[in-house]
Amino acid sequence: MKVKSLLIVIVLLTVLSAIVYIGQRTAPLVPDDARLERSLFSNVEIEQAAKLRLEDQGKTVTLIRQADGTWCVASYFNLPADFTKLSAFTSSLTEAKLLRLVTTSTESIARLEFKDTRIVILDAADKVIQSVTLGKRAEPSSGRYVRFGTEQKAYLTDLSAQPDVDQQSWADTRLLDLKPEDINAVYITFSDGTTVTLARTKKEAPWTADPTPEGKRINGGKISSLISLTGNVRFSNTVDPDDANVAAAKAHQRLVKLTTFDGQTYAVAMGRKPEDRKLKPATAQQAPMPAIEKNVAAPADGVTKIPADKNPGETKPSIPEYDIIPAGPVIVFINSSDSTVPANTLMKKRAFQIPDYSYTGLPQTTEELFEAIPPEKPELAQPLEPKKG
Repeated sequence: MKVKSLLIVIVLLTVLSAIVYIGQRTAPLVPDDARLERSLFSNVEIEQAAKLRLEDQGKTVTLIRQADGTWCVASYFNLPADFTKLSAFTSSLTEAKLLRLVTTSTESIARLEFKDTRIVILDAADKVIQSVTLGKRAEPSSGRYVRFGTEQKAYLTDLSAQPDVDQQSWADTRLLDLKPEDINAVYITFSDGTTVTLARTKKEAPWTADPTPEGKRINGGKISSLISLTGNVRFSNTVDPDDANVAAAKAHQRLVKLTTFDGQTYAVAMGRKPEDRKLKPATAQQAPMPAIEKNVAAPADGVTKIPADKNPGETKPSIPEYDIIPAGPVIVFINSSDSTVPANTLMKKRAFQIPDYSYTGLPQTTEELFEAIPPEKPELAQPLEPKKG
């Protein structure tokens, strides 16, 4: 019996050991893959790209390489693409490394949340060069699971960039980018119809103005600010050219013309619909009759007097109230004598909204362009030398 019991114990221990081993053993290693020797996207694939398509949460951004090598945001009115942002994004794609092949199991791939977040590059014939779908981020590392096309393979990459599907954010916001030292003349109009022209013969020379008020000189700081506001213009949003705010901006615009030393002229007009105040309908409020208290003896003359401030026949004058309609967005209109300047073409595609400070920062009166000439300091008399002897 003792031998039989011992055998039973040995068998039970063997079975338990097998169960523990099976439960604790690691999953079989996924074999190495040739892709692990390369980046997420190769430099060759990026160089061959004629289109870059980004997809996420049902939104899509498409960028297209044009014949001259520049890129435009095809899905946002074909506006020029922000080269700095595009370059940084493509660099992140070529620098990202595939760390390992995670799984080839259909069930495991399904758990890695591959949905509609994709990066796709295509050639000029719209043939897909490479397509990568991004899955969830790997925890606790900062890596991310990726899948090439429809392959039954999931990889781990160290890519940290997220496809940005905000179409406007890919557009180059620069409309005009002039160097202040290249400007030799400034022409500015004011709301009262007056104009002032400022000029200089070379960049080191002082500015002169026509007309210049007596006892005044040009305020150099104001001129620098004026050139900065009108020579370096970036948009914050785009508007349909037929929008009512665009028409209102044209009717209330300020014009500044900049001329460069090489003879090019840039007309920059800014305007917006002004704030409007509408008087609310007046409503006369009449004070109610005062309540007559019970059991109060009548006055000797038999006439009950009502205090003047409670006289129902009197009404207090109401204070006028207004509905204030805020000013519209600031719209800029640019025209250059140089036909190759991109702003000339862009103005035909959309109307461009710029920050309010670009408009409110303009001089409001001619006096702001000038400052008083400081009085000359009297020369100090030379001290007399003491007589010798």
